[in-house]
Amino acid sequence: MQKLAAAIQDAAKKLLDDQKVDLVVGFARGSLPLRSTPGFIRKSCDAGKLTWDYSCENNLANYLRKREGKVAVVAKGCDTRAIVALIKENQINRDNLYIIGVPCSGMIDRNKADELLDGKELLEVEDKGDTLVLKGKGFAVEAKLADLCHDTCKTCCYGTPVVYDMLIGEPVPAKAEDNFDDVRAFEAKSPAERKKMLAEDLSKCIRCYACRNACPMCYCPECFVDCSTPVWIEKAPDTADNMLFQSVRVLHLAGRCVDCGACDRACPMGINLRGITRKMVKEVKELFGYEAGVNMEDKPALNEFTADDPQPFLVKE
Repeated sequence: MQKLAAAIQDAAKKLLDDQKVDLVVGFARGSLPLRSTPGFIRKSCDAGKLTWDYSCENNLANYLRKREGKVAVVAKGCDTRAIVALIKENQINRDNLYIIGVPCSGMIDRNKADELLDGKELLEVEDKGDTLVLKGKGFAVEAKLADLCHDTCKTCCYGTPVVYDMLIGEPVPAKAEDNFDDVRAFEAKSPAERKKMLAEDLSKCIRCYACRNACPMCYCPECFVDCSTPVWIEKAPDTADNMLFQSVRVLHLAGRCVDCGACDRACPMGINLRGITRKMVKEVKELFGYEAGVNMEDKPALNEFTADDPQPFLVKE
């Protein structure tokens, strides 16, 4: 990880020194172990502030929309998928973007680490390759990386960036195709069971909209929930309105969600938001054979049609 961080710093410094970019968007070290924060570097002398480790989980595509000037971004596989999707939607000018791609085999879910420590304060992390040693005052707990990774990372088939101008590190070995076992388990339940399950989970929602703000594909100038004429949902949290908000959010992401898990990570209430979006990701893949942001050539699923498309939903039986 330290070698990757050094290579990223060198790349950022050179790009800024050569005036190829005006800004480098990457990751800076957080104030706590296993925490990082988005870093914005405009001077080559500050390139040393950039880092790379198992806490670089944020999707930095969120900071690239409509940005002026030449920008470089440090991007994982899921980040580049969002970038591709945003380029197709004319939210990012590819000519003004330099992508520093970094292969990713998975990021650490801090909640899983906290659960393992059972309330003990984490002060230091030692990387031992396939395992991490979580250290604090009077204790050291060793855990497998695979056990601490985000669930998103476990099903991700695009650890190597799908597009880049520079690749730092070795490509990640290809994984087996995602079989959506979690979605199929949800689909196997009865309609009443599914409704009850969603209602119980979404009843915890405090409508903070962190999921919306974290999602790189949610960029409407005014969200429908903020409209005052008409008022679609009440301002105070309510289970029915929460379900409406999340349903519309997922429908708006149809054919656009890159399954990066940003919504899940941002939720302060631990709601399984990714479980909802993955249902739509699966539907789009099965109905249209399309995955968002995988390449620059494919047209978005809802932007393409043929005269012989089956349309049984238009026929009244």
